[in-house]
Amino acid sequence: MNWERRHDAMKHRLLGKDLKVSAIGLGCMGFSHAYGAPMPQKEAIKAIREAYEMGYTFFDTAEIYGTEQNPNENELLVGEALKPYRNHVKIATKFGIGFDKTDGRINHSLLPNAQPDVIRKSVEDSLKRLKTDYIDLYFQHRIDPNTSSETVAQVMKELIKEGKILHWGISEANETYLRQADAVCKVTAIENRYSMMARSCETLFPVLEELNIGFVAFSPIANGFLSGKYHKDSVFDKKYDYRSIMPQFATEAQEKNKELLMLLHDMAEEKHATEVQISLAWMIYKKPYIVPIPGTRKTERMKENLSSAEVFLSKKEVRALDEALEKISMSEVFEGSNVKR
Repeated sequence: MNWERRHDAMKHRLLGKDLKVSAIGLGCMGFSHAYGAPMPQKEAIKAIREAYEMGYTFFDTAEIYGTEQNPNENELLVGEALKPYRNHVKIATKFGIGFDKTDGRINHSLLPNAQPDVIRKSVEDSLKRLKTDYIDLYFQHRIDPNTSSETVAQVMKELIKEGKILHWGISEANETYLRQADAVCKVTAIENRYSMMARSCETLFPVLEELNIGFVAFSPIANGFLSGKYHKDSVFDKKYDYRSIMPQFATEAQEKNKELLMLLHDMAEEKHATEVQISLAWMIYKKPYIVPIPGTRKTERMKENLSSAEVFLSKKEVRALDEALEKISMSEVFEGSNVKR
């Protein structure tokens, strides 16, 4: 592949058959949920618009990203921020879970509910908050054990026919559910946790290739840990910041992850890049259908993340990183909130 073709391929990606997005998307959750007290609304809107101006065209949110006082705040921010650019961006949002606010945890347990009437109410509410008449990519946020994949997929098929959504996908998908759902209504993408510290979903790669389904990777930098910017004395807000209970940020994890961080540091120096850029380039060059969606509130980090697509890794270099990751000892990594069954 010549440079011009490769450069364009690394700036944009196709999810599924025809959903074209920037090779790096922006995970918007952190503006209002899970990474400290919410960012002031005006500042958040300004930051999201700056992301668009620098080249992001894919923005990820969800109906539950907010606080107890403002539970849907993130969709409202994204809708207002992207209103001037609506025809030039792709917006992903999610349905199908609520929080158990009685469990006394900072990361409340999740309550899945994907009954058809719940989905229909969710899509109408999300459309209003996002100030749009269609959603580009609508994800089932978590699998609901009480609602069949075929039932959910049939609702998605109807919503696509009605023009309210253009594509749909499944977050934290497994093979059986994915195949069953795809047989009823074509799935465009899955959205799973994936990073150098969380690789179990690689077993899905052959299925995604067989069915031509894209992969949106959330927490691609292990919630920021792989940036190498945190240490044993880093402090996180125990009320608003999930990192305060994530195992990779625990004091004892620093020693366990030293070799992993050194691997990233050495490759970053060799490539005149940053550890974050190596982390993202690794997954971009691994498969052409992977789109990581790192989140940040800082424009300088947005630029750094977006530039990961310009850091070239050969197949040999990706393979060498994979082989090293298989051998390296590392700490546990945050696996997400507990899902109540």
